[in-house]
Formats: sequence, C-alpha cells, structure tokens
Amino acid sequence: MPIYKAPVEDTLFVLDEVLQLARYNNLPGFSEATPDMVEAILTEAGRVSEEVLLPVNATGDAEGCIRHEDGSVTTPNGFRQAYAAYRDGGWIGLAIPEEFGGQGLPYTLHCAVGAFTSAANMALMMYPGLTQGAIAALVVHGSEEQKATWLPNMVSGLWSGTMNLTEPHCGTDLGLLRTKAVPQGDGSYKITGQKIFISAGEHDLTENIVHLVLARIEGAPEGTKGLSLFLVPKFLLNADGTLGARNAVSCGAIEHKMGIHGNATCVINHDGATGYLVGEANRGLNAMFVMMNEARLSVGLQGMAIADIAYQNAAHYARERLQGRSLTGVKAADKPADPIIVHPDVRRTLMTIRAFTEAGRAFLLWTALKSDIAHRSPDAAERQAADDILGLVTPILKGVMTDKGFDHAVMAQQIFGGHGYIEENGMSQFVRDARIAMIYEGANGIQALDLVGRKLGQNGGRAIMALFREIGDFCEAHRADEAMSFYTKSLKKGLNDAQAATMWFMQHAIAKPDNAGAGSTDYLHLLGLVALGYMWGQMAKAAFDGLAKGGGDQDFYRNKLVTARFFMERILPETALRKARIETGAETMMALSAEAF
Repeated sequence: MPIYKAPVEDTLFVLDEVLQLARYNNLPGFSEATPDMVEAILTEAGRVSEEVLLPVNATGDAEGCIRHEDGSVTTPNGFRQAYAAYRDGGWIGLAIPEEFGGQGLPYTLHCAVGAFTSAANMALMMYPGLTQGAIAALVVHGSEEQKATWLPNMVSGLWSGTMNLTEPHCGTDLGLLRTKAVPQGDGSYKITGQKIFISAGEHDLTENIVHLVLARIEGAPEGTKGLSLFLVPKFLLNADGTLGARNAVSCGAIEHKMGIHGNATCVINHDGATGYLVGEANRGLNAMFVMMNEARLSVGLQGMAIADIAYQNAAHYARERLQGRSLTGVKAADKPADPIIVHPDVRRTLMTIRAFTEAGRAFLLWTALKSDIAHRSPDAAERQAADDILGLVTPILKGVMTDKGFDHAVMAQQIFGGHGYIEENGMSQFVRDARIAMIYEGANGIQALDLVGRKLGQNGGRAIMALFREIGDFCEAHRADEAMSFYTKSLKKGLNDAQAATMWFMQHAIAKPDNAGAGSTDYLHLLGLVALGYMWGQMAKAAFDGLAKGGGDQDFYRNKLVTARFFMERILPETALRKARIETGAETMMALSAEAF
C-alpha cells in the first residue's frame, strides 16, 4: 500500500518564513490564523489525510462507483465514513465567511490543507471540492434568499454541489450549448438538456446535491452572451426548508474513465427539472467563472499534490530497493547490492520531482495569498494589484502544475521499474489520476491560449509588467548579497528570457495571430519556470535567514538550499529553450495541409 506523510514542516516554512503570513493580520480572518493555530490545523489535516483519507484511496480506485437501476450511485466502501469524518471536522467551511456558517480563515490556509487531502485521496476530495466552488459562485452571485436557503447545509457538508457545463457536442466552446430553460411564471424555470463529464454528479455521500447548470433561456441570444446560470437541486425543498420531492434531474450513466475511479463522473439528464436563476439572465458565464477560477487553482493544487505523494513513494522505494553497485564503489558492503538511491540518474529523477513539488507548493500558496488580498484587503489599489496578478497566474498555475504533475508521477513510477507497472504498488493510480488534471477545468492548451490571447495584453499589459517588476525588484534587492548572488543571477537570466519572449509576441503576434497560438504553450511554461524560480529565490533567502538565526532544523535549511541550487542549475535554464521555440513562429507548424496529417 502506498505511503504518505503530510509535509507539515515544509508548508509551515512557506507560510511563516517565506510568505510571512503574520504580516497580513489586517485582513479579515488572518488575525485568528496565529502561528500556533495554523500549525495545529495543518497537523490535524495531516492526521486526517494519513489516517482517514489515504487508507481508502487505493480501494476506491479498485472498486469505483456503481450506478443502480434507479439512477442512484454508490461510492466505494469506506468513502462515506471518510467523507463524514472530513465533513464533521468542519474542513469544508474552513475559509467560507462566518455569516454562511464557515470559519472565515484565510483561503491560503484552505489551499495548504487541500494539498494534503488531495495527495491522500484525490477522487474523494473532489466531492467537497466541487461543493466549495459552488459555494463561491453563490456567495458572489446568489440572491440573499438563495444564500440563506442553500449555503448553510452546503458549508456544513450535509449537501454538496456540482458544476454542469459540458455537453456531448461542446466542451470549451460553451456558445454551442443547447440545454434550455423555460420560465414558469413563478420565478422558477424548467431545465431540459444533457450534461456530461459531471464530477460528483450523483452519489451517496450527502442528503442533497445542488447542481449549478448553464442553460439558455428560451429566446435568449445565441453564443455565450445568451447563457444563464441556474440552481437545480437533486431534491426540491418544502416550505420549511426540509427535503421534498425528487427533482427531474438524474444520472444516466457513469463515465468509464482512466483514473479518479472513486469519483462519480456522470452523464446528468435534466428532463424538465425545476431550476432557479442565479444572478442576472444571460450573464451566467460571469457567475460560472467565479466557480471555474477557484476550480482551476484547485486543479493546479491536484497536480502538485499527486507529484508529492508519488515522490514520497519513489524516494522510499529508492532507499530500500537493492540493485547494482555505486559507480564510486560499494556503499552497502553488508548487502548483495546497493540501494538504487546511490545512482546519479535516480537522484536526477528524484531531485527534479522534489524541486518542482517544493516550489509548486510555494507558488500555490503565494497565489492563494494574492486571492485573499484581492478579496479581503481594505485598500482598493492593493485589491486591484493582487487581482491583476491572480488573473495572470491562474492559467500558468493550472497548466504548468498539472503538466508537470503528470510528468513527475510518470517519473516516480519509473523509479519502481516493472514494479511501478503493477497496480498493487499504487504508482499506476497516481499516473492515471494525475492525467485528468491536464484536461478538466479547461484543457492546458486552452490555458495557454487564455494566457497569451487574453491575460497578457489585458489593461495594457498591466499584470505582466507588475509581475516582471516584482521579480526584477527581488533580484535587484539581493544582487549585492554574496550568498544570494547565484540564485538571483540565475533567476534574472530566466526573467530576461521571459521579457524577450513577451516582446517577441508584441512584435510578431498582432499581425499574425498564429504566432501567438504556436508559441502559447511554450510561453505558459516559460513563465511557469520563472515563477517557480522566483519561489526558489524567496525560499533560498528564507533558508539563509534561518541558518543565520540558528536554532530550528538547520539540516532543513541546508537541504532547501541544495534543492534550490539544483533547480537553478538544471531546470530553470529551460527558459532559453522555450524562448527559442517561441521565436521560430508558426510558419513550419502551419505549413502542412489538413489532409497531410
């Protein structure tokens, strides 16, 4: 059975010493998140992840979900009990405002916890994860009556939520959507249409399921401008708020898929189901984007989390597996062979995953903190600046962390050799589960196009210039620091490549848009490398400070600096390759006719 140890110490290092969370005590909810409180929450989240969620991860993958003749769905054995423990611990409402029954703590802390729980059991954590996205959409766009009616039981976890977008004929291009809504004259609508790929669409974990459904009101304009968002519950409510009649929404099938078998990915049929408009008519996409943006951060989190648990298992195996002898002489003379951890190529693999995972954790929490500032700061200019960065880096975080999360799950599997291909060791599940994160909530090619086509030039390039300025200022601030000079010089080279690639787009992509499309994925990863390098720069500075102060775990700081140097030496130089690819443009890529493929 796979192992997992929640990285509490590493997460506290990022929160306390890198991001210095205590500096934000002026923001609502942050004063309650004292260092002792944060440590206690993360420690308990680690225990729940290790002792409650992990034990049903492999069995959930093996068993999957079962749809019955009446359309009901049973989740794998142990899922109901594990979900109940998670629900009863109040984890769903950790960062939800207190007025809706949550605890009002920082979203940053919610993401830190989510990295533990998703690593331990990604499929199970998707159920409350979808609920939290639905809650976010209702908090922003729901009416006061809708908030009062639906949110308390969703925040408590007694009810769950979903996001119903995709249809058989349309995924990303939602303007093709056909699900229709017919007004009934009493404020409700009848919703008719079929949705597919609906995660957590039907299950036995909660008493009710609140579907948020995109549909087109009869007579509304074609395209995305005619879409509205509706709340469609599995069970309608009686006048007193108790569960009433079953709504005309049902699970037509469970998708047979590569991974996340413990999550019920459903075909959902709306057969004249009763729904209630959320927000304004024909502005449903605006409401849905609240949910989608939060979901994209959560999916980026999943990529990092799967890489983390895969790394832990690969490192454990490499320390135990005996195979061959070290190139520099016998290391385990009392054994018939040395453990494979002695071999440089095994070290290369493990260090690559580790360097990504630790920087990815910092990038995730840094981004989550921008979200907290954007939503909680009393200063309008500070909110705007944080929101600019948040909008820019969301596609980067989602795309890079899930691409690399999958790559690194495969690399970790490779450490096991043939044993990694055997299901009982768990590495196959990590690979299969990680694959979906590159696809859902906007496939990564779409994230790249969103970055280059929308985010880059938004508000005259204000966000990208602010990001470049922040990283450049960090390099300049520590340029004269001898200990930091290697890290800042390496980071500055990557930043120069990113700035040059951005300038190339400005000069060559406006007149020829295919140049932007051809270079978009490389640009996404180029910026991702620079962002991760920036995280390593900040972590290196915090590690040097920790060593200078003395006390604490000095080996932790020294190991952090070694990993930072590895990233700067062997991973960050890839920015030059990405820049070179971008500058080749689209000519060769677009030269063949469609028939030639």
